[in-house]
Amino acid sequence: MNSMKKYLFVLLLLGCLATLHARSGWKAHWINTEECQSATNTWLAFRKTVNLESVPQSLSAKIAVDSKYWLWINGKLVVFEGGLKRGPSPVGIYYDTIDIAPYLSNGQNVIALLVWHFGKNGFSHANSGTAALLFEAIAPGIEIISDRSWDCALYKAYQNTEEPFPNFRLPESNIRFDARNEIAGWNQLGFKGKLPQATIVSEAEAAPFGELVERPIPQWKDYGLKPYVTTRKSVKGDTLFCQLPYNCQVTPYLKVRAKAGKTIHILTDNYQGGSANNVRAEYITKDGIQEYENYGWMNGHHVLYVIPEGVNVIDLKFRETGYDAEFTGNFHCNDSFLNELWKRSARTLYVTMRDSYMDCPDRERAQWWGDEVNELGESFYALSPSSHKLAVKGIYELMNWQRPDGVIFSPAPAGNYRAELPLQMLASVGWYGFHTQYYYSGDSSFVSKVYDRVHHYLHKVWKTAPDGLAISRAGDWSWGDWGDNIDMEVLTNCWYYLALKAERAFALQLGKTSDAEQDARMMEAIEKNFDKAFWNGTAYRSPQYRGETDDRAQAMAIVSGLASKDKYKALAQVLEKERHASPYMEKYVLEALFVMDEPVLAMERMKGRYKKMIDSYPHYTTLFEGWGIGDDGFGGGTINHAWSGGPLTILSQKVCGIAPTSPGFKTFQVRPQMGNLREASATIDTNYGKISVELMRNGSKITMNLSVPSGTKAEIYLSKRKTKTLESGNHTLSISANTF
Repeated sequence: MNSMKKYLFVLLLLGCLATLHARSGWKAHWINTEECQSATNTWLAFRKTVNLESVPQSLSAKIAVDSKYWLWINGKLVVFEGGLKRGPSPVGIYYDTIDIAPYLSNGQNVIALLVWHFGKNGFSHANSGTAALLFEAIAPGIEIISDRSWDCALYKAYQNTEEPFPNFRLPESNIRFDARNEIAGWNQLGFKGKLPQATIVSEAEAAPFGELVERPIPQWKDYGLKPYVTTRKSVKGDTLFCQLPYNCQVTPYLKVRAKAGKTIHILTDNYQGGSANNVRAEYITKDGIQEYENYGWMNGHHVLYVIPEGVNVIDLKFRETGYDAEFTGNFHCNDSFLNELWKRSARTLYVTMRDSYMDCPDRERAQWWGDEVNELGESFYALSPSSHKLAVKGIYELMNWQRPDGVIFSPAPAGNYRAELPLQMLASVGWYGFHTQYYYSGDSSFVSKVYDRVHHYLHKVWKTAPDGLAISRAGDWSWGDWGDNIDMEVLTNCWYYLALKAERAFALQLGKTSDAEQDARMMEAIEKNFDKAFWNGTAYRSPQYRGETDDRAQAMAIVSGLASKDKYKALAQVLEKERHASPYMEKYVLEALFVMDEPVLAMERMKGRYKKMIDSYPHYTTLFEGWGIGDDGFGGGTINHAWSGGPLTILSQKVCGIAPTSPGFKTFQVRPQMGNLREASATIDTNYGKISVELMRNGSKITMNLSVPSGTKAEIYLSKRKTKTLESGNHTLSISANTF
């Protein structure tokens, strides 16, 4: 049986299990309407009238759709874009849990949902093929379940546009709304019209929907409708350029007066971000004054409204939504360039968070795990702890989509693309991926659930040579980074070593001593033979490699610990000269310089590498996929790629020196490496509270003000050999400026 047949067999088996599991307690059925053909970009309007003698203190509604929904109760918008892109596993779908009791009243209540069915696969969405709703809210004396008692209509005002369509990576479609076909007031209490009776599609966990998995992340934060910063007209006067406060995820709003049949086009300046057509919208007017909000989110720095003659614009606004986390971390120093770089890194991180961590919010919206490794590390230094849940969701998705042959791949969920990039996968399951997520958050709940599958990947899929070194694998895409001069063999062994290191830590945690001993032996073999195979006296190079010396390979040798300290002087000279890494791998180059106690060189390189991105594009608030745009970029060149935000982690973690020494920052170190900076400060948010460090340099001394959260301890590096342990509270102390 070949791998594809095995894969289809497993899907069939899981589908049968999901069908059998349908009788596990759900009373609701999946419903839609006879009109529904479940085509691409299908919109359905659901409505249910419920009479209640009394409202319970709480009433949890479990709601599932493929793909998104908006919920109103008694005319009040309760959920703005509920639902998650489908794919907790190849045969699963997410459901939301919403407490609807606060929106109900004694007597008659109207529950209304607008459902958007993407109807096609994407890089981050697995299409079920069926537009439908599942709704269940049960309490003593109350049973509200989706069945034939609901009304459901195909909402024909929502339509497809003509070409150009969004590129194939996106499951979302362009949205056209023809207000002449609007069902006015369908979601309000006083609606006098009539919608068709709903029809039953299937039982709750039957195919094609599959196993129901509760949403593991919060509902989106809704910032409300707001006016644009500025609005200007094009030279021709037909286009309004509306400035957003920063690059963010928005749904555009308009209020106009017009005659029927006028088409308003809506898009952003990121419409062709990454050299691909992304999402846009069209609104066709009805007669009179009218309002419309396009529910398909876009992103960019400007929203463009193309207004035809005869349309009078009354008001334009935008609604920002995004992952429900706060910017509770910060960094500041006496260098304005570094401050701006940290700020843009944080903004890029946030705009690439929604259903999952994304590589970019325009071209793909896909959960590429090489990107996610950098992103999850940044979140610990920039965002509130609620952000930690997004990476855990991604970990489960990555491993639940593992192929029958043990290979793991991204992006996942996988609708129309499922390629293994071997080095990205090693990074994901390894020290900077899964282990960082556990160690920095203190949440080990996922470890036991994914361990066996990770072990299978590292020890069955990957092979080692007789000398213990990892044998390079092409996978589906042999990719080490964008750019040239990539020494794949050195990189492979560094990433594999770090993956073994992470697995060994997990094995010890789970009491799997034989696995831990196996990992230790394999790590020792790599340590013993790494220099023999790759060190040439001045740098690390594979024997068959003919390119210029790879800065990435040197960096990974350093951060993995495979490069001994006696090589640091030579390696620092290499990293001072070579400039091959993309922003993705530059994070590890910068970290390597700090590991070698080269903070001045690290910050000089950081400023040099990011100078064009920051100085030449002052109107951008996010960082690019490459070092520039167009010919200076990589991979299509998006202007909002969170893998570029490595400096955020480095500035907080290395310059200000804050890093955990036990899971979840129960204990942590403060080991600043200020270089030539006179002042630096950072705050990070942990489950115990905020850690805050202020550093002021005066000659050979640094004054430190430190806030240690209750229940934690801090280990302060006063000099290279001397440390001081501090209990919770606020502290001021003096340390050597030449410590490192």
